[in-house]
Amino acid sequence: MNASLHSQLICFLENDLGIPANEIAMALRHQDCGTQLPLILWQYGFVTLEQLDQIFSWLTRA
Repeated sequence: MNASLHSQLICFLENDLGIPANEIAMALRHQDCGTQLPLILWQYGFVTLEQLDQIFSWLTRA
């Protein structure tokens, strides 16, 4: 994911889904090369399955 898309994703997570910045930061710290940020957010319980679906839908449109 390029830097611009990554920034847009962070804005979407914070502004549209209301995910707190500290939860996103924690997920980013625990992200490894093979795991996508949306899955980390879901694994930690920061997003619901419905929100996870919204994130993946947003990513396919981006």
